[in-house]
Amino acid sequence: MKREILKIDEELCNGCGRCVPNCHEGALQVIDGKVRLISELMCDGLGACIGHCPEGAITIEKREAEPYNETRVMEQMKNKGKNTVVAHLRHLKHHGETGLMLEGVTYLKEHRSELNFNPEEVILEVHGQISPQHHYSHEGGGCPGSKAMSIEKSGTENKNAQVQAQTSELRHWPVQMHLINPEASCFKGTDLLLAADCVAFSMGNFHSAHLKGKSLAIACPKLDQGTNSYVEKLTAMIDVAKVNTITVMMMEVPCCGGLLEMVKAAQANASRKVPVKKIIAGINGEVLQEEWI
Repeated sequence: MKREILKIDEELCNGCGRCVPNCHEGALQVIDGKVRLISELMCDGLGACIGHCPEGAITIEKREAEPYNETRVMEQMKNKGKNTVVAHLRHLKHHGETGLMLEGVTYLKEHRSELNFNPEEVILEVHGQISPQHHYSHEGGGCPGSKAMSIEKSGTENKNAQVQAQTSELRHWPVQMHLINPEASCFKGTDLLLAADCVAFSMGNFHSAHLKGKSLAIACPKLDQGTNSYVEKLTAMIDVAKVNTITVMMMEVPCCGGLLEMVKAAQANASRKVPVKKIIAGINGEVLQEEWI
């Protein structure tokens, strides 16, 4: 039986992850810098994710896809590496497809000589605990940023110490991208901080270490609607308000990558160039990565 199913051009895919939360079946994940279709079983072929890919890397093709054959899927998937295989098997486990998961594991054991990884390590990762630094990984596909978790804090509180209130460094209002005027005087000639909505809640020193001396705009690339207008506003900030620099602060989850893609699109549209810094904030409140791009 032929049916329509997703096809990803890995040469075009930049791993931004904007398509991931728009796959309602949870068949897509960002792995090793590329979006992967981790389970053909769950792809409905409707292409809801296509319009969210800025690179045009996703298409729909019609081909033989049923009956579903786990052995054939593993034959195709094994060359994509251990991480992709682990994500696929976790996906099957989450959706209760235990028989298919065991079939996939059996294939790995029987073809270990053809693999560039250890099947036993795959089994441990599928059934074991996720390491703390990757605790946001979503076993069921979909957006890893939606994974529920508890954040452990070390017992460093000093009950006798006086808590000093931090001063707000916010210099203007509003700050949400849908509400701001990109040509307002508060943005002219400033250093712009474009932050994902969740960043300020995870970073205890957000005001003092990151916002001080900067103008601010916030957005959520996953939940906000009509983000094309964000690119237009960012372009105006570059060309009209003539911001000096743009710092993009994002959470470590893949869906946040859409924020940086908006800035890149604005840079491509603008008539002048400005330096851009990327900062990745960890869920635990630390800076995981900081670099000028």
